[in-house]
Amino acid sequence: MNDQKKKISLWLPILLSVVMIVGMTIGYQLRDNTAGGKFLGFSGRSSVQELVSLINNKYVDPVASDSINKLVADALLSHLDPHSAYIPASDVEAFNDDIAGSFMGIGIEFQMMNDTVNVMNVFKDGPSFKAGLQVGDQLLKANDSITLYGKNINADWVRSKIRGAEGSTVKLTVLRDNKQLQLNVTRGVIPISPIDAAYMIQPTTGYIKIDKFSERTYETFMASLEKLQKAGMKSLVLDLRGNGGGLLQEAVDIADEFLSDNKLIVYTEGTNSKRYDFVCKRPGLFETGKLTVLIDERSASASEVLAGALQDWDRATIIGRRSFGKGLVQQQFGLTDGSAVRLTIARYYTPLGRNIQKTYSVGKEQYEQELVDRFHRGLLDKPDSSHLKGKKYKTPAGHILFGGGGITPDIIVPLAAGLQDTLIMELYLSNTLSNFVYELYKNNRTYFNSFKTPAALDKGFTPTAPEWNAFMAAATKDGINAYNVSATGKAYLLQTIKVLMARQMFRTEGYYQILNTTDSTVAKALQQLK
Repeated sequence: MNDQKKKISLWLPILLSVVMIVGMTIGYQLRDNTAGGKFLGFSGRSSVQELVSLINNKYVDPVASDSINKLVADALLSHLDPHSAYIPASDVEAFNDDIAGSFMGIGIEFQMMNDTVNVMNVFKDGPSFKAGLQVGDQLLKANDSITLYGKNINADWVRSKIRGAEGSTVKLTVLRDNKQLQLNVTRGVIPISPIDAAYMIQPTTGYIKIDKFSERTYETFMASLEKLQKAGMKSLVLDLRGNGGGLLQEAVDIADEFLSDNKLIVYTEGTNSKRYDFVCKRPGLFETGKLTVLIDERSASASEVLAGALQDWDRATIIGRRSFGKGLVQQQFGLTDGSAVRLTIARYYTPLGRNIQKTYSVGKEQYEQELVDRFHRGLLDKPDSSHLKGKKYKTPAGHILFGGGGITPDIIVPLAAGLQDTLIMELYLSNTLSNFVYELYKNNRTYFNSFKTPAALDKGFTPTAPEWNAFMAAATKDGINAYNVSATGKAYLLQTIKVLMARQMFRTEGYYQILNTTDSTVAKALQQLK
């Protein structure tokens, strides 16, 4: 069990911060042709450039130039701030795809299980859907010659073999019901929705969950907002939990829909960047309805801009736990070899002048560890743990706020008890939970497909002893002894099986519709809106 605890300590940072990694390194602007895109193209050579050249041409052993460039860049940027980052040429496309909100591919979600690619979801109306690929299929080969299974195969390698240029075709050999068949899939643009869910959570209350601030977030948000208003929405729960940020302008545009007149939303300023004010420019679509905003320790950057503006103007009640605390703005610059650097160029400030950047004087390693330390010290499960001290700021309504270290909610809701159990963490990290639900669906497809909506699934499917016993067996097979889980943990896991089944069947929309029925933070938001 000690080994299991060590494994949790090792991987916990990934679980707590995976949704925000991209958002924390992207800020003000993201364009391949940004001004200053080749700002390192000096006519003379610096000593650093000479050193790199010497290593390339004189060193005793071969060294990949990309490795040297990354090593030098990382060492230099490490002395600046935690969010200035070097991106090797091989990774630039993937980084840009994420913030663009789309990628070229075949439109599936898959997972490696027993060294084999299992299709977990097929995007409706996407290339694979049109070609006839189904949930439960196993991918064996690509273009007859590329084997997609085996011990040395990983997910990134598989993606590189099945993705490609728009309009190109990949021939897949698929195993279905113990029979092999071949499908030709024409690759296309696969949109990634920045909105996880948008639905009426109560007769006059809407719920919108924003996953990230990509190039399509404002556009998609507006469509969702208009849909809910047509359904009779008078109040709104805006969920920014787990949202690591992204493009600042997208958050600014959304804030404009909630704030009236020409109110200041945020301003940016740096030593080499003059102050720039982002202000409201148009009548908003939801300037007067009741509004609550949900945040947590993984809400960062652009999420904090939006929450901070609404809090400073007393426009919304902020509920949840203290946000990450990232108040630095990055701009991406392309380098001559195709790589890029995202350089911090300014700080951003809320309308009252708060900069919510937490200190990084302790060094990058401790800075990145701070979020995990909050968890281990129990600071996520105490109602008073999120309060900050320091300079005070007063809102127009007289509320006292603080800067530095994130956005402190107006109403603090501790972390749910189930998420603090290290055994439950291990079941998440090992994919035991998601793999079990996938197999449960695959083996009982007719039964589950009889539920046509998330609400029907919530009402008709309640995991009990048979599902629990099967889950315990799956955990044991994965080397996890889950029989000692507490009664609270067991109830949490059974509910999670239902929630993950909703995601398996209805994707994130269904996932949140069922998850929110037992979410204490959502319950507090609904109570506040009465």
